[in-house]
Amino acid sequence: MTDAEMTKADRADLAIRIETALRACSGVRGVYRSGSLVSHLVRAGAAAWGNERGAEPIVSVAAGADGVEVEAAIGADGRVASVATLRHACDAVDAVLRADGLRRGRLTLTVAYVQSAGEPAPGERRRP
Repeated sequence: MTDAEMTKADRADLAIRIETALRACSGVRGVYRSGSLVSHLVRAGAAAWGNERGAEPIVSVAAGADGVEVEAAIGADGRVASVATLRHACDAVDAVLRADGLRRGRLTLTVAYVQSAGEPAPGERRRP
């Protein structure tokens, strides 16, 4: 498969594998849907109306002119330097793309949240 031959199912599968790789990275505490507040509201509205667009993968993957374009937002562990976390995350994305014989065109990784050592991940419950 080349960058230009990616179907919607191929992009969704790749997005899930990239998300899994990001979650396994040292210093990454979570992966979140990237995009603006408006795009989040539109997606939530579509999901509420039963439009399957709300079920799209968290990581955005698109075929671009220079290769695969990936966009993701991560939560970083406050005990680890964000630069090191981003470097590790970038390497993880590149490894997934390389495994499929794909080129990375553009990679946008955003640190959306920095969690302190004792703070639970969003959605994570503390044990009493």
